[in-house]
Amino acid sequence: MSGFALRHDVGAAVGFLAGGVELARYEYTPGTPRRESPKPFLHPVRTRSGRLVSLFRPHDHVWHKGIAWSLPHVGEHNFWGGPTYLRGRGYAQLDNNGAQVHRRVTGLGAHGDGVRFAHELDWVAQDGRAVLTESRVLTAVPLGDSAWGLTFDTTMTNTSGAALVFGSPTTNGRDNAGYGGLFWRGPRSFTGGVVITSDGVGGDELRGWRGEWMAFCGRHDGDDAESLVLAVDHVGNPHHPPRWFTRSANFACLNPAPFFSEEFVVGDGESARFRYGVGIADGGADGAVALAEAVRGVLG
Repeated sequence: MSGFALRHDVGAAVGFLAGGVELARYEYTPGTPRRESPKPFLHPVRTRSGRLVSLFRPHDHVWHKGIAWSLPHVGEHNFWGGPTYLRGRGYAQLDNNGAQVHRRVTGLGAHGDGVRFAHELDWVAQDGRAVLTESRVLTAVPLGDSAWGLTFDTTMTNTSGAALVFGSPTTNGRDNAGYGGLFWRGPRSFTGGVVITSDGVGGDELRGWRGEWMAFCGRHDGDDAESLVLAVDHVGNPHHPPRWFTRSANFACLNPAPFFSEEFVVGDGESARFRYGVGIADGGADGAVALAEAVRGVLG
């Protein structure tokens, strides 16, 4: 037995548990201000030993919330939060902050060696118009004694009545700012941490790098321990392998960004599927390659 379990606070959140540690709490009906584009998120996120590896609503970007599926440019809509980047104008706060609204739970319980939570959502514009429907599945699985994996599987269907163009600030004119997708924000103590890829290690200069996986290694205050957060892009995702949005010097973040520099069009009534694996581990950068292999194995 893996010892993985779920704790469901019905109508609010689900906790992923193992060995007495809440590895992650998934808030699926958050009370988020409209300007922050309400959406489900995972926070807190912890290692198997209980070390915190996520940050919630930092003062510099209050719409950053642990790990969340956040999209800044979905047609005219902003499902990221805050202002929208406009070509030739820069950032502007518009009345376009949409919301990802939980509709119903469709799955809950054991799944292989781990646990699984599934639900359906409606993506709704700020003015109430329907934009997308979504089916989302999250699983948590053990990856040995010092690591665990999270898989994120989403299928989004365009219900807006017209084609939707998915993009980023970069596709709208801002250089090297192609964020959007499954986005992780790390603790303050991770600032200045190490970014790891299959090509080596670095920092902010790796923003825009293209590849299957990327990892971030940071240190914790108090005991100076290291933890590793890694994401793997599924081979079937649009624009695979993606370019990555990452930062280290100012704050820690990691994001496989499928629309970094290329727009993606979903026609009315059509669907798009995205799958990701996330690895959370106690330990340093030297464990990244093995963790990527383990996450790839559970992602399929």
